[in-house]
Amino acid sequence: MKRSLPLAMLLLMSLAPSARAASEADYKAAYAAAEAASKEATGMRNQWTTTVSTLAAAKKAGDGGDFDRAVAAAREAEALAKASIFQATSEKEAWKAMEIR
Repeated sequence: MKRSLPLAMLLLMSLAPSARAASEADYKAAYAAAEAASKEATGMRNQWTTTVSTLAAAKKAGDGGDFDRAVAAAREAEALAKASIFQATSEKEAWKAMEIR
């Protein structure tokens, strides 16, 4: 038991995310991924307005040098864009099940 406690603590510490500030490179990568997903959603004609505003907030934070906030907003915008893509693809065929016959 005495050995397993330190090993468990070591394992937990190795799995815990490191607390570090986001860099400009992190922001640029997150923003590029969000922008690509947003463009894909636009191409499907199903871009959500919240994606656009969240992407704008990420750009504003990045331009202001607040890369932690910019990365968080960019990741949120990417998630919103991916959700809108999922919605568009899932509803592409789902409407047929609701059609009156």
